[in-house]
Amino acid sequence: MATRIGILGLGKMGEALVKGLQSSSHAKNYGFEATTRSKESALEASRKLGIECHTDNAKLAASCKVLVLCVKPHHARAVLEEIAPKITRDHLIITIAASLTTAQVAEWSGGKAAVVRAMPNTPCLIGEGMTVYCEGSGVKPEHLKLTDAIFSTVGRAVALEESLMDGVTGLSGCGPAYIYLVIEALSEAGVKVGLPRKTATLLAAQTLVGASKMVLERGEHPAALKDEVTTPAGCTIDGLMALEEGKLRVTLIKAVLAATKRSRSLSKA
Repeated sequence: MATRIGILGLGKMGEALVKGLQSSSHAKNYGFEATTRSKESALEASRKLGIECHTDNAKLAASCKVLVLCVKPHHARAVLEEIAPKITRDHLIITIAASLTTAQVAEWSGGKAAVVRAMPNTPCLIGEGMTVYCEGSGVKPEHLKLTDAIFSTVGRAVALEESLMDGVTGLSGCGPAYIYLVIEALSEAGVKVGLPRKTATLLAAQTLVGASKMVLERGEHPAALKDEVTTPAGCTIDGLMALEEGKLRVTLIKAVLAATKRSRSLSKA
């Protein structure tokens, strides 16, 4: 029997998960249902994804034993309290709402369901995401296996302890924004030295893609790969010296620390 997955608050990330599973080799193992905030968006989602979509969260909770909470964090409590009367010990709730703890999700949903907390990032929308997940109360090995299967269809997935999730938010959750800023800056530099803007942006973006794949596929320390590019008395070392003078390294570290601190404060709000 196919596992029926309910998406609470179908947005871009929810759509990405549905499309990822629909295009996976295990698509026949899953069925889908989703909710949105309006009848119009529900009809559009049904047409686009070919799934049942409506606005009744309680109905969704009653018909699906696996629920993925995709609503904004400030809407999460209201949605979970709305569905709480329908939640049983057979339910699994996977939350992707940033900064919400598994304890909060369990409490607001009535304390019966198994809860997994996940932090995907926006490249999931093109199948190149990074998702970290952790287990909360009542979670069994099969729940973690299912969670990994869901998020692996839109990129890579890895399990960590919940105490590290705010750091995950600060690094990979917010990380795409840091990288976009780096690409924008490199593109501006290309324009400064005479390259057409479109070409400069292409060079910057593809260079980051290639460098990232080198790290992932070769499994070497980034410093070792950096040394391969840095020839004695060459151009690269001058560029690296400029980056060190500009404190790029420590600035990126500070960015992750600041975002992590903010995530921790939001979870306590």
